[in-house]
Amino acid sequence: MAARVNLGEMRHGTELLKRGFAKMQEGGVVMDVVTAEQAHVAEDSGAVSVMALERVPADIRSSGGVARMSHPKLIKEIMETTSIPVMAKARIGHEEEARVLESLGVDMIDESEVLTPADPFYHIAKSDFTIPFVCGCTSLGEAVRRISEGAAMIRTKGEAGTGNVVSAVKHARLLEAEIETSKNADSEMREEIIDKILEGYRRLEEKSDIGAKVGKTPFGDIESVRKDLSSVLEEVIDLGRLPVVTFSAGGIATPADAALMMSHGMDGVFVGSGIFKSSDPARTAEAIVLATHHFEDSQVVSEASDMIGEAMPGLEIDSLEVKLDERGW
Repeated sequence: MAARVNLGEMRHGTELLKRGFAKMQEGGVVMDVVTAEQAHVAEDSGAVSVMALERVPADIRSSGGVARMSHPKLIKEIMETTSIPVMAKARIGHEEEARVLESLGVDMIDESEVLTPADPFYHIAKSDFTIPFVCGCTSLGEAVRRISEGAAMIRTKGEAGTGNVVSAVKHARLLEAEIETSKNADSEMREEIIDKILEGYRRLEEKSDIGAKVGKTPFGDIESVRKDLSSVLEEVIDLGRLPVVTFSAGGIATPADAALMMSHGMDGVFVGSGIFKSSDPARTAEAIVLATHHFEDSQVVSEASDMIGEAMPGLEIDSLEVKLDERGW
């Protein structure tokens, strides 16, 4: 007799469905928006999703202070005004913000370093939620940890709100190189790689004055976590890439920037400040979508570049007092 299918489980929260929703965003642009009007601009330009925020990353960076989840009223207004999926950000490790966002009915949660981290040791146990999550990474180890915790999409972090794409390129190249290294590693070296990735869950030990040891984490005991990490790494090695949709984010400000990140093997891009801090947001949004879709055609990318006015002012990475890409463990 065939096994009975649990229809409730099929509809809500299986890993397959979470990753499937994320894959529906593949090849597209996710745009940060702070008003219903901006959500209209994003949808009209061809964005695949919007990220509902109170402030774009450039304004979060310049304002300083503690950046939290957006107010539910704002998120609801954006959800009501657009027909494309709506994502929203929760602070790293802030499970209750994530629960609020899930109850609001957003389509995906970004556990984001752009907001002020809530937990200095652990991220959210994303497998405990029915809603899919996207998380940032700067390296393979960080990506493997987030996927093992339940992330359905990964984005390279870049340096949000700067209009400077160099960090996004750095993270994409590092991720590619570390995947290649893992593919070529023998069994002994792979065990060493897993041990190195596992160290990300021992940050609490480093801060303890009395030598506290980590036996359990929000994701299970340390040995089961190691097995989960090993399983994800095996997926990476078998596929030659991350097993989830991988976008680029942080500092993408022009159509050429978007095309550059797509040429580095990304499945799509996140753009926020680069659009709504430009001189003509609607045209810039259309141009970035066009360049993302046709990144392999330099003529189209050139035409897209000609569409825009003045790009957002950029920041030199070395001059930053706070580097958002260093948040997350």
